[in-house]
Amino acid sequence: MMTDPWAWSKLLHFLGLTVWMAGLWGLLRLYAGHHALAVGSEASERAKATEQWVLKVVTTPAMVVTFVAGVVLIQTGVGWTPGGWLHTKLTLLVLLGGVHGVMAADRKKFAADQRPRSPAIYHLLLAVSFVLFAAIAFLAVFRSF
Repeated sequence: MMTDPWAWSKLLHFLGLTVWMAGLWGLLRLYAGHHALAVGSEASERAKATEQWVLKVVTTPAMVVTFVAGVVLIQTGVGWTPGGWLHTKLTLLVLLGGVHGVMAADRKKFAADQRPRSPAIYHLLLAVSFVLFAAIAFLAVFRSF
């Protein structure tokens, strides 16, 4: 079991997704709070540094681990069940990656002292990303069609 590449890939896929979602949701909350901070203030500068760290050190690497481990799982074909569930899961994953891309673009705007979106939009993206995550998890577990 300890040398089973499929099991290790599954573990890395699960851990990567867990860290990616935690980082993404934390980043969305940070952005919603950053919006209210005065441009150039010490708090705004701290927020910028925190946002950069979360994106560059936590969220993006976790997303890459999730994608790479997922590709390895697909390549092994272990536990494979036919049907459209995987295509649906991959489509939802692309949408979730799009949310991540929006967050990366917004970090650059916050770093330039812009306020790209309202806090309400970040809260909406938080809900959307959770629904995408829940649907992806459902498809991964039940492979229902």
